[in-house]
Amino acid sequence: MKQREINTILMTYGFMLSDESVRKDHIDAIQTAAPSAKLVITRSKADWEQQKDEIGPRVDVLFGMNPGQWHQKLPNLRWSQQLGAGADWLSAYTDFVNSDVILTNASGVHGIPISEHILALMFALSRKIHDSVRNQTLHEWDRRGNLGEIEGSTMGLLGVGAIGSKTAQKAKALGMKVLGYRRNPGQSDPNVDEMFGPEGLNDLIARSDWVVLTVAATPETDGLIGENQLRAMKPSAYIINIARGKVIDEEALITALREKWIAGAGLDVFAREPLPGDSPLWDMKNVIITPHFAGATPYYIDRLMDIFTENLRRYQAGEPLINVVNKTLGY
Repeated sequence: MKQREINTILMTYGFMLSDESVRKDHIDAIQTAAPSAKLVITRSKADWEQQKDEIGPRVDVLFGMNPGQWHQKLPNLRWSQQLGAGADWLSAYTDFVNSDVILTNASGVHGIPISEHILALMFALSRKIHDSVRNQTLHEWDRRGNLGEIEGSTMGLLGVGAIGSKTAQKAKALGMKVLGYRRNPGQSDPNVDEMFGPEGLNDLIARSDWVVLTVAATPETDGLIGENQLRAMKPSAYIINIARGKVIDEEALITALREKWIAGAGLDVFAREPLPGDSPLWDMKNVIITPHFAGATPYYIDRLMDIFTENLRRYQAGEPLINVVNKTLGY
């Protein structure tokens, strides 16, 4: 590929990027990676609205903003770096999907915190830590209940991308057997004992003590876990979801938990967020709820800047970028 020049990089502040999270060394790294480019920072929606007509036509690299929403205001945009890993928002922006704009994501940033969050939920459910926390608030000393062990158990890992691969590595280190699920089961992973494709989903689930959802959010994975899959699980098995709420049929999950088709669940994501106050999930003793923060880490922006600045170098050198999203598939 031939070398490419960058005219203007637009960084938009918002949910994660701010004067508190973006340090001087981050800005210096961007300017060092693209010394001939002008870096423009908009610090609010109002700031962007005021400048969009002037700066929009000059922007060829975008960092931070959802590009689908403002695609028409950025006619010369060539590459957009998003802040998160999931790109399920693409389904709402056909024009952007069909454009030539390169989209890269933050895959790799979340591997450590999310894999640790998955294991935290597993340990808590296995050792009934959530019950002890409830009893502590009541000043109750209750030693009843069957405690489990993670070592020697089987993890069914649905989605073996960057997060899934890191989770598999940690699971193997704990002495677990790992069964993996991929759209293309021909792609192996050194920490996965067996890899399954869509036709083997129920077999994987039936053999697993822990069904862990780390799949990308796409039309193919919406409702991936429904009544049939929940009934295929062992009564002693748990399900962990840090992917997207729509991956599970939530009503079927509530029934499965009530009727004890499965032992319990650790849930970080939900069909509606925030989880409505009247959801039965709140009061279920075999459920641990966290508020969609499995990917949170104090090192998020540092890791994201490493990806972005490396891609700035690659973009100008005409080299393939890392973390390119297939906009049609959504990941």
